[in-house]
Amino acid sequence: MGFPARLPIPDAVLKIAKQLEGAGYETWCVGGAIRDNLLGVENHDFDLTTAAPPAEVRRLFKRTVPVGIEHGTVAVLDPQNRQHEVTTFRKDIKTDGRHAVVEFGVSLMDDLARRDFTINAIAYHPIRHEWRDPFHGADDLERRLIRSVGDANWRFQEDYLRILRALRFSARFEFRIHPGTREAAKANVQGLAQLSAERVRDEWYKGIATAKRVSKLLTLWIDVGAARIWLPEIRPGNGKRERGNVDKLPRDPVLVTAYLASDPASLLTRLKSSNKDIERGRAIGQWRDKYPDPKHVPDVRRWLSQVGESADDLLVLHPAPRSLLPKVVESIRAAKDPLTVKDLAVNGDDLLAAGVRPGPDVGETLERLLAEVLEEPTRNTRDYLLSRV
Repeated sequence: MGFPARLPIPDAVLKIAKQLEGAGYETWCVGGAIRDNLLGVENHDFDLTTAAPPAEVRRLFKRTVPVGIEHGTVAVLDPQNRQHEVTTFRKDIKTDGRHAVVEFGVSLMDDLARRDFTINAIAYHPIRHEWRDPFHGADDLERRLIRSVGDANWRFQEDYLRILRALRFSARFEFRIHPGTREAAKANVQGLAQLSAERVRDEWYKGIATAKRVSKLLTLWIDVGAARIWLPEIRPGNGKRERGNVDKLPRDPVLVTAYLASDPASLLTRLKSSNKDIERGRAIGQWRDKYPDPKHVPDVRRWLSQVGESADDLLVLHPAPRSLLPKVVESIRAAKDPLTVKDLAVNGDDLLAAGVRPGPDVGETLERLLAEVLEEPTRNTRDYLLSRV
Protein backbone atom coordinates (compact mmCIF):
# COMPACT_ATOMS: atom_id res chain seq x y z
CA MET A 1 0.00 0.00 0.00
CA GLY A 2 1.39 3.36 -1.00
CA PHE A 3 1.22 6.34 1.32
CA PRO A 4 -0.74 9.45 0.27
CA ALA A 5 1.22 12.66 -0.07
CA ARG A 6 -0.81 14.28 2.73
CA LEU A 7 -3.39 13.42 5.36
CA PRO A 8 -6.31 15.72 6.33
CA ILE A 9 -4.97 16.80 9.71
CA PRO A 10 -7.44 19.01 11.64
CA ASP A 11 -6.25 22.57 12.16
CA ALA A 12 -6.30 22.24 15.96
CA VAL A 13 -4.05 19.17 15.83
CA LEU A 14 -1.71 20.85 13.35
CA LYS A 15 -1.45 23.90 15.60
CA ILE A 16 -0.47 21.72 18.59
CA ALA A 17 2.14 19.92 16.52
CA LYS A 18 3.63 23.19 15.27
CA GLN A 19 3.90 24.56 18.79
CA LEU A 20 5.67 21.42 20.02
CA GLU A 21 8.01 21.35 17.02
CA GLY A 22 8.67 25.08 17.43
CA ALA A 23 9.79 24.39 21.00
CA GLY A 24 12.26 21.82 19.67
CA TYR A 25 10.27 18.64 20.32
CA GLU A 26 9.83 16.09 17.53
CA THR A 27 6.11 15.37 17.09
CA TRP A 28 4.22 12.81 14.98
CA CYS A 29 0.62 11.73 14.38
CA VAL A 30 0.00 8.09 15.34
CA GLY A 31 -2.73 5.63 16.20
CA GLY A 32 -6.15 4.72 14.91
CA ALA A 33 -6.73 7.84 12.83
CA ILE A 34 -3.66 7.03 10.71
CA ARG A 35 -4.86 3.46 10.20
CA ASP A 36 -8.44 4.48 9.40
CA ASN A 37 -7.45 7.20 6.93
CA LEU A 38 -5.25 4.73 5.06
CA LEU A 39 -8.25 2.39 4.91
CA GLY A 40 -10.51 5.17 3.65
CA VAL A 41 -12.49 5.21 6.91
CA GLU A 42 -13.37 8.69 8.16
CA ASN A 43 -11.56 9.50 11.41
CA HIS A 44 -10.38 12.97 12.40
CA ASP A 45 -9.42 12.09 15.98
CA PHE A 46 -5.64 12.27 15.48
CA ASP A 47 -3.39 11.53 18.45
CA LEU A 48 0.10 12.97 18.73
CA THR A 49 3.27 11.44 20.09
CA THR A 50 6.18 13.72 20.97
CA ALA A 51 9.62 13.93 22.47
CA ALA A 52 8.34 16.55 24.94
CA PRO A 53 7.99 15.25 28.53
CA PRO A 54 4.47 15.51 30.04
CA ALA A 55 5.45 18.45 32.25
CA GLU A 56 6.75 20.34 29.22
CA VAL A 57 3.52 19.68 27.30
CA ARG A 58 1.54 21.16 30.19
CA ARG A 59 3.88 24.15 30.30
CA LEU A 60 3.56 24.85 26.58
CA PHE A 61 -0.26 24.85 26.52
CA LYS A 62 -2.53 26.86 28.78
CA ARG A 63 -5.42 24.42 28.85
CA THR A 64 -4.58 20.76 29.46
CA VAL A 65 -6.04 17.73 31.24
CA PRO A 66 -3.71 15.01 32.67
CA VAL A 67 -5.85 12.16 31.32
CA GLY A 68 -3.10 9.54 31.70
CA ILE A 69 -0.08 11.40 32.88
CA GLU A 70 1.51 8.36 34.56
CA HIS A 71 1.76 6.93 31.04
CA GLY A 72 2.76 10.24 29.50
CA THR A 73 -0.61 11.29 28.08
CA VAL A 74 -1.86 14.87 28.36
CA ALA A 75 -5.00 16.14 26.63
CA VAL A 76 -4.67 19.60 25.09
CA LEU A 77 -7.95 21.52 24.80
CA ASP A 78 -8.69 23.53 21.68
CA PRO A 79 -10.91 26.68 21.64
CA GLN A 80 -14.00 24.45 21.18
CA ASN A 81 -13.01 22.45 24.32
CA ARG A 82 -12.25 19.34 22.30
CA GLN A 83 -9.47 17.20 23.74
CA HIS A 84 -6.46 16.18 21.65
CA GLU A 85 -4.22 13.58 23.26
CA VAL A 86 -0.47 14.19 23.28
CA THR A 87 1.69 11.33 24.55
CA THR A 88 5.41 11.40 25.23
CA PHE A 89 7.61 8.87 23.39
CA ARG A 90 7.79 5.88 25.72
CA LYS A 91 8.65 2.24 26.07
CA ASP A 92 7.59 -0.35 28.62
CA ILE A 93 10.27 -1.32 31.11
CA LYS A 94 8.10 -3.42 33.44
CA THR A 95 4.64 -4.96 33.11
CA ASP A 96 2.42 -7.46 34.92
CA GLY A 97 0.03 -8.03 32.05
CA ARG A 98 -2.36 -5.37 33.34
CA HIS A 99 -0.27 -2.30 34.14
CA ALA A 100 2.97 -1.08 32.63
CA VAL A 101 5.77 1.05 34.01
CA VAL A 102 7.00 3.23 31.18
CA GLU A 103 10.21 5.11 30.42
CA PHE A 104 10.14 8.48 28.68
CA GLY A 105 12.84 10.18 26.67
CA VAL A 106 13.10 7.45 24.05
CA SER A 107 12.85 7.68 20.25
CA LEU A 108 9.90 7.44 17.89
CA MET A 109 11.19 4.00 16.86
CA ASP A 110 11.10 2.82 20.49
CA ASP A 111 7.58 4.21 20.83
CA LEU A 112 6.30 2.43 17.71
CA ALA A 113 8.01 -0.81 18.77
CA ARG A 114 5.87 -1.00 21.95
CA ARG A 115 2.56 -0.77 20.09
CA ASP A 116 0.22 -3.71 19.78
CA PHE A 117 -0.24 -4.36 16.05
CA THR A 118 1.60 -3.34 12.92
CA ILE A 119 -1.46 -1.52 11.54
CA ASN A 120 -1.38 0.71 14.64
CA ALA A 121 2.37 1.37 14.47
CA ILE A 122 2.45 3.80 11.55
CA ALA A 123 3.47 7.44 12.09
CA TYR A 124 2.92 10.54 9.98
CA HIS A 125 4.66 13.88 10.39
CA PRO A 126 1.90 16.52 10.05
CA ILE A 127 4.31 19.32 9.06
CA ARG A 128 6.93 17.60 6.90
CA HIS A 129 4.43 15.03 5.53
CA GLU A 130 6.83 12.17 6.14
CA TRP A 131 5.91 8.59 6.99
CA ARG A 132 7.46 6.02 9.34
CA ASP A 133 6.36 2.41 9.04
CA PRO A 134 9.14 0.25 10.49
CA PHE A 135 6.95 -2.83 10.95
CA HIS A 136 5.26 -2.77 7.51
CA GLY A 137 1.81 -1.95 8.83
CA ALA A 138 0.77 -0.55 5.46
CA ASP A 139 1.49 -3.91 3.84
CA ASP A 140 -0.66 -5.63 6.47
CA LEU A 141 -3.47 -3.15 5.81
CA GLU A 142 -3.31 -4.12 2.15
CA ARG A 143 -3.25 -7.81 3.04
CA ARG A 144 -6.09 -7.29 5.54
CA LEU A 145 -4.05 -8.80 8.33
CA ILE A 146 -3.83 -8.34 12.11
CA ARG A 147 -0.23 -9.02 13.15
CA SER A 148 1.56 -8.24 16.39
CA VAL A 149 4.52 -5.90 16.45
CA GLY A 150 7.55 -8.09 17.14
CA ASP A 151 7.07 -11.20 19.30
CA ALA A 152 3.34 -11.82 19.72
CA ASN A 153 3.71 -13.69 23.02
CA TRP A 154 5.59 -10.79 24.57
CA ARG A 155 3.12 -8.24 23.18
CA PHE A 156 0.20 -10.05 24.80
CA GLN A 157 2.04 -10.65 28.07
CA GLU A 158 2.69 -6.91 28.30
CA ASP A 159 -1.06 -6.33 28.32
CA TYR A 160 -3.48 -9.23 27.94
CA LEU A 161 -6.23 -6.87 26.79
CA ARG A 162 -4.42 -6.81 23.43
CA ILE A 163 -5.85 -10.29 22.80
CA LEU A 164 -9.35 -8.84 22.88
CA ARG A 165 -8.24 -5.85 20.79
CA ALA A 166 -7.01 -8.26 18.11
CA LEU A 167 -10.43 -9.90 18.04
CA ARG A 168 -12.19 -6.53 17.88
CA PHE A 169 -10.06 -5.24 14.99
CA SER A 170 -10.49 -8.51 13.11
CA ALA A 171 -14.28 -8.34 13.43
CA ARG A 172 -14.42 -4.61 12.68
CA PHE A 173 -12.35 -4.64 9.50
CA GLU A 174 -12.95 -8.30 8.57
CA PHE A 175 -9.18 -8.87 8.65
CA ARG A 176 -7.50 -12.23 9.19
CA ILE A 177 -5.42 -12.68 12.32
CA HIS A 178 -1.86 -13.74 11.48
CA PRO A 179 -1.39 -17.43 12.40
CA GLY A 180 1.46 -16.63 14.82
CA THR A 181 -0.56 -13.88 16.46
CA ARG A 182 -3.64 -16.13 16.74
CA GLU A 183 -1.65 -18.97 18.29
CA ALA A 184 -0.04 -16.58 20.77
CA ALA A 185 -3.50 -15.27 21.69
CA LYS A 186 -4.70 -18.82 22.41
CA ALA A 187 -1.53 -19.65 24.35
CA ASN A 188 -1.89 -16.57 26.56
CA VAL A 189 -5.68 -16.47 26.87
CA GLN A 190 -5.65 -17.47 30.54
CA GLY A 191 -4.00 -14.12 31.24
CA LEU A 192 -7.35 -12.48 30.49
CA ALA A 193 -8.47 -13.59 33.95
CA GLN A 194 -6.06 -11.02 35.42
CA LEU A 195 -7.80 -8.10 33.74
CA SER A 196 -10.34 -5.89 35.45
CA ALA A 197 -13.97 -6.54 34.56
CA GLU A 198 -14.37 -2.93 33.50
CA ARG A 199 -11.63 -3.17 30.84
CA VAL A 200 -13.03 -6.42 29.49
CA ARG A 201 -16.58 -5.05 29.45
CA ASP A 202 -15.50 -1.94 27.57
CA GLU A 203 -13.66 -4.04 24.98
CA TRP A 204 -16.63 -6.40 24.54
CA TYR A 205 -19.03 -3.48 24.18
CA LYS A 206 -16.74 -1.71 21.69
CA GLY A 207 -16.55 -4.92 19.70
CA ILE A 208 -20.34 -5.19 19.51
CA ALA A 209 -20.61 -1.55 18.42
CA THR A 210 -17.96 -1.74 15.68
CA ALA A 211 -18.01 -5.30 14.29
CA LYS A 212 -19.18 -5.79 10.74
CA ARG A 213 -20.96 -8.87 12.08
CA VAL A 214 -21.39 -9.51 15.81
CA SER A 215 -21.58 -13.24 15.07
CA LYS A 216 -18.00 -13.04 13.75
CA LEU A 217 -16.84 -11.28 16.92
CA LEU A 218 -18.48 -13.92 19.08
CA THR A 219 -16.95 -16.75 17.03
CA LEU A 220 -13.49 -15.23 17.56
CA TRP A 221 -14.05 -14.91 21.33
CA ILE A 222 -15.13 -18.56 21.46
CA ASP A 223 -12.35 -19.91 19.22
CA VAL A 224 -9.56 -18.12 21.08
CA GLY A 225 -10.99 -19.07 24.49
CA ALA A 226 -11.86 -15.61 25.76
CA ALA A 227 -15.57 -16.45 26.04
CA ARG A 228 -14.80 -19.41 28.29
CA ILE A 229 -13.15 -17.08 30.79
CA TRP A 230 -15.39 -14.00 30.68
CA LEU A 231 -18.60 -15.04 28.92
CA PRO A 232 -19.24 -18.62 30.11
CA GLU A 233 -23.01 -18.10 29.85
CA ILE A 234 -22.51 -18.02 26.07
CA ARG A 235 -21.58 -21.64 25.46
CA PRO A 236 -20.09 -22.87 22.15
CA GLY A 237 -22.47 -25.84 21.84
CA ASN A 238 -25.68 -23.98 22.61
CA GLY A 239 -27.58 -21.08 21.19
CA LYS A 240 -26.56 -21.56 17.55
CA ARG A 241 -29.83 -20.00 16.43
CA GLU A 242 -29.16 -16.98 18.63
CA ARG A 243 -25.66 -16.57 17.28
CA GLY A 244 -27.02 -16.71 13.75
CA ASN A 245 -29.70 -14.10 14.43
CA VAL A 246 -27.61 -11.72 16.51
CA ASP A 247 -26.51 -9.74 13.44
CA LYS A 248 -30.12 -8.60 12.96
CA LEU A 249 -30.26 -6.87 16.37
CA PRO A 250 -29.57 -3.19 17.09
CA ARG A 251 -25.99 -2.58 18.28
CA ASP A 252 -27.08 -2.19 21.87
CA PRO A 253 -24.39 -4.02 23.90
CA VAL A 254 -26.63 -4.86 26.86
CA LEU A 255 -29.41 -6.13 24.60
CA VAL A 256 -27.00 -8.21 22.50
CA THR A 257 -25.27 -9.65 25.57
CA ALA A 258 -28.58 -10.52 27.22
CA TYR A 259 -29.84 -12.13 24.02
CA LEU A 260 -26.80 -14.41 23.76
CA ALA A 261 -26.48 -15.38 27.43
CA SER A 262 -28.28 -18.23 29.16
CA ASP A 263 -28.22 -16.14 32.36
CA PRO A 264 -27.92 -12.47 31.36
CA ALA A 265 -27.91 -11.07 34.90
CA SER A 266 -25.02 -13.35 35.91
CA LEU A 267 -22.91 -12.34 32.90
CA LEU A 268 -23.61 -8.62 33.27
CA THR A 269 -22.80 -8.85 36.99
CA ARG A 270 -19.43 -10.47 36.20
CA LEU A 271 -18.69 -7.62 33.79
CA LYS A 272 -19.52 -5.14 36.58
CA SER A 273 -22.24 -3.49 34.56
CA SER A 274 -24.45 -0.88 36.18
CA ASN A 275 -27.32 -2.05 38.39
CA LYS A 276 -29.72 -0.69 35.79
CA ASP A 277 -28.14 -2.78 33.03
CA ILE A 278 -28.05 -5.90 35.24
CA GLU A 279 -31.76 -5.55 36.03
CA ARG A 280 -32.47 -4.96 32.36
CA GLY A 281 -30.68 -8.19 31.53
CA ARG A 282 -32.46 -10.02 34.33
CA ALA A 283 -35.86 -8.98 32.93
CA ILE A 284 -34.88 -10.10 29.43
CA GLY A 285 -33.80 -13.47 30.79
CA GLN A 286 -37.03 -13.86 32.75
CA TRP A 287 -39.49 -12.87 30.02
CA ARG A 288 -37.89 -13.62 26.63
CA ASP A 289 -39.75 -16.93 26.28
CA LYS A 290 -43.08 -15.62 27.60
CA TYR A 291 -44.99 -13.65 25.00
CA PRO A 292 -48.77 -13.11 25.02
CA ASP A 293 -51.17 -14.07 22.27
CA PRO A 294 -51.63 -10.80 20.33
CA LYS A 295 -55.17 -11.88 19.39
CA HIS A 296 -56.20 -11.57 23.04
CA VAL A 297 -55.71 -7.90 23.89
CA PRO A 298 -56.30 -8.23 27.68
CA ASP A 299 -53.42 -10.71 27.79
CA VAL A 300 -51.20 -8.17 26.03
CA ARG A 301 -52.17 -5.51 28.59
CA ARG A 302 -51.37 -7.88 31.45
CA TRP A 303 -48.01 -8.69 29.80
CA LEU A 304 -47.19 -4.99 29.43
CA SER A 305 -48.12 -4.42 33.06
CA GLN A 306 -45.80 -7.21 34.22
CA VAL A 307 -42.74 -6.53 32.04
CA GLY A 308 -42.82 -2.74 32.47
CA GLU A 309 -39.86 -0.95 30.88
CA SER A 310 -38.56 -4.22 29.39
CA ALA A 311 -41.37 -4.38 26.83
CA ASP A 312 -39.39 -2.65 24.08
CA ASP A 313 -36.38 -4.94 24.56
CA LEU A 314 -38.62 -7.98 24.44
CA LEU A 315 -40.36 -6.78 21.30
CA VAL A 316 -36.98 -6.40 19.59
CA LEU A 317 -36.09 -9.96 20.61
CA HIS A 318 -39.45 -11.45 19.62
CA PRO A 319 -38.67 -14.73 17.79
CA ALA A 320 -41.62 -14.19 15.41
CA PRO A 321 -40.80 -10.97 13.53
CA ARG A 322 -44.11 -11.02 11.64
CA SER A 323 -46.18 -11.23 14.82
CA LEU A 324 -49.05 -8.80 15.36
CA LEU A 325 -47.78 -8.13 18.88
CA PRO A 326 -45.93 -4.85 18.13
CA LYS A 327 -49.03 -3.38 16.46
CA VAL A 328 -51.26 -4.39 19.37
CA VAL A 329 -48.81 -2.86 21.84
CA GLU A 330 -48.73 0.33 19.79
CA SER A 331 -52.52 0.57 19.81
CA ILE A 332 -52.68 0.00 23.59
CA ARG A 333 -50.11 2.73 24.15
CA ALA A 334 -51.88 5.09 21.76
CA ALA A 335 -55.11 4.58 23.69
CA LYS A 336 -53.21 5.25 26.94
CA ASP A 337 -54.79 2.22 28.55
CA PRO A 338 -53.98 2.00 32.30
CA LEU A 339 -51.23 -0.55 32.94
CA THR A 340 -50.05 0.09 36.50
CA VAL A 341 -51.53 0.80 39.92
CA LYS A 342 -50.47 4.43 39.49
CA ASP A 343 -52.74 4.66 36.43
CA LEU A 344 -55.87 3.76 38.42
CA ALA A 345 -58.56 6.38 39.03
CA VAL A 346 -58.28 5.74 42.78
CA ASN A 347 -55.34 5.56 45.19
CA GLY A 348 -54.57 4.26 48.64
CA ASP A 349 -56.11 7.24 50.39
CA ASP A 350 -59.36 6.66 48.51
CA LEU A 351 -59.42 3.06 49.68
CA LEU A 352 -58.78 4.00 53.30
CA ALA A 353 -61.62 6.52 53.13
CA ALA A 354 -63.82 3.76 51.71
CA GLY A 355 -63.11 1.56 54.74
CA VAL A 356 -60.22 -0.65 53.64
CA ARG A 357 -58.00 -1.52 56.60
CA PRO A 358 -54.55 0.08 56.64
CA GLY A 359 -51.66 -2.23 55.76
CA PRO A 360 -51.34 -5.00 53.16
CA ASP A 361 -55.05 -4.93 52.35
CA VAL A 362 -54.61 -1.60 50.56
CA GLY A 363 -51.98 -2.93 48.15
CA GLU A 364 -53.85 -6.17 47.56
CA THR A 365 -57.06 -4.30 46.79
CA LEU A 366 -55.31 -2.01 44.32
CA GLU A 367 -53.84 -5.03 42.55
CA ARG A 368 -57.28 -6.66 42.26
CA LEU A 369 -58.72 -3.44 40.86
CA LEU A 370 -55.85 -3.22 38.35
CA ALA A 371 -56.62 -6.77 37.20
CA GLU A 372 -60.19 -5.72 36.41
CA VAL A 373 -59.02 -2.62 34.55
CA LEU A 374 -56.48 -4.59 32.50
CA GLU A 375 -59.34 -6.81 31.39
CA GLU A 376 -61.49 -3.81 30.44
CA PRO A 377 -59.94 -0.29 30.53
CA THR A 378 -63.34 1.46 30.55
CA ARG A 379 -63.73 0.26 34.14
CA ASN A 380 -61.09 2.74 35.24
CA THR A 381 -63.45 5.27 36.77
CA ARG A 382 -63.57 6.39 40.37
CA ASP A 383 -67.22 5.41 40.82
CA TYR A 384 -66.80 1.93 39.38
CA LEU A 385 -63.61 1.12 41.30
CA LEU A 386 -65.01 2.35 44.62
CA SER A 387 -68.14 0.29 43.99
CA ARG A 388 -65.90 -2.77 43.62
CA VAL A 389 -64.17 -1.96 46.91
